Amino acid sequence: MKSLALAGAVALAPIAAFAAPESYVFDASHTQIVFSYNHLGFSTGYGMFGGFEGEIQYDAEDPAASSVTTSWDVTTMLTGWEGRYEHFMSDDFFGASDDKTVSFTSKSIEVTGDDTGLITGDLTLNGVTKEVVLDAVLTQAGDHPMEGKPWLGFHATTTLIRSDYNLGMFAPYVSDEVEVEISIEAMKAE
Repeated sequence: MKSLALAGAVALAPIAAFAAPESYVFDASHTQIVFSYNHLGFSTGYGMFGGFEGEIQYDAEDPAASSVTTSWDVTTMLTGWEGRYEHFMSDDFFGASDDKTVSFTSKSIEVTGDDTGLITGDLTLNGVTKEVVLDAVLTQAGDHPMEGKPWLGFHATTTLIRSDYNLGMFAPYVSDEVEVEISIEAMKAE
């Protein structure tokens, strides 16, 4: 009987080694996207999105099998000045489209190092969907010191071309390239 139980345990061991990805949800209070662009060569303009939701399917054993999805409303943009916000929401930019949802859905992850990877996915912005690549770093994985449960931290960057999303007004004087920096904390889903 003892050898039968041992044989069963040995037979099940390979199955346990292929654990499924675990679900993590964004900590909206510590997740933000900051973007910047050159304004006429005189200054750098900044904006931010924060407080949005998303989900990561994280596979610690095989990070390439992980995935991420998120979406938010473009009208939640913060610019630091009401006049700039109103201009961004005008027909010169986001006001020309009825689709106010920004979304990202990963399609693949190429692991490039112990804690780094390239996340390729579809970004929908201003009603246009284009493939983008996020240069990502897993900044930390472990139990959150105050929440006492598993937590993940990620940092990622990419460059978007405004005109690809029908947002190219005033280019090249206002840079067509927009630098994007993403910081995410995610907690293990209940």
